[in-house]
Amino acid sequence: MVFIHNLSPDAVTLGPITLPWYGLLLSSGIILSYLFLRWMFKREGYPVSDLESVLIYLYLGLVIGARLGEVIFYDPVYYFKNPIDIVKIWMGGLSSHGAAIGLFISYIIWLKIHRVEFRRYADLLVFGVPITAAFVRTGNFFNSEIVGIPTNGRWGVVFKRLGEDFPRHPAQLYEAILCSVIFIVLLVIYLRYFKKTQSLFYVFFFMLLYFSGRFIIEFWKDIHGLPEGFPLSIGQVLSIFPILIATGYFLIIFPSQKI
Repeated sequence: MVFIHNLSPDAVTLGPITLPWYGLLLSSGIILSYLFLRWMFKREGYPVSDLESVLIYLYLGLVIGARLGEVIFYDPVYYFKNPIDIVKIWMGGLSSHGAAIGLFISYIIWLKIHRVEFRRYADLLVFGVPITAAFVRTGNFFNSEIVGIPTNGRWGVVFKRLGEDFPRHPAQLYEAILCSVIFIVLLVIYLRYFKKTQSLFYVFFFMLLYFSGRFIIEFWKDIHGLPEGFPLSIGQVLSIFPILIATGYFLIIFPSQKI
């Protein structure tokens, strides 16, 4: 089955005002993640005021880190020539690896300011990541960006706005589905075993699932960011480190403690 993608990247246009799908979906993901995390904090007896405080830092870290990651890791030459485009995040172009770095740094800053231990909220806050990421990747699909490699022609998505007439893998949707599945898996474990799981289990489990899945999906993406002929994409190279960290946790630390 082949889907002809000729969807407008703009969700609403009112005169001179245009609301792009990407911005709408990014905002929706952020709002939905906040509402879900608010429910979790109340359920665990944590102050919602702490959630709202840390989210300000995390959202700033997310956007800044994701954008700078896109600039540094994927297209530094273009943004060096067009620096004004760096601030146009509503047009798309966010790096999940840059987002991870931005989230980590902003969380550390918040912890230092408020004198809170890293593990206190980390296992809850990580649930907001796959929610937001799923919406962002769907926004990438509407923008006809981060497309996959061509398929065998019998199925896929033809991105007409790219001036193409052949189908590609909808790599953006693959990743959106990956994030949705990860969220469901984490939620099921949380509802059944949260009181029994050791601290930071959800953080490392998310890292293992997401970056392993991301590593695999990269084989179907048409974006590399490294010299031609290199066997891995920049996304795969950047995924190796968190995969190793998470694997080390489950091989060394996790077995020593009971769930």
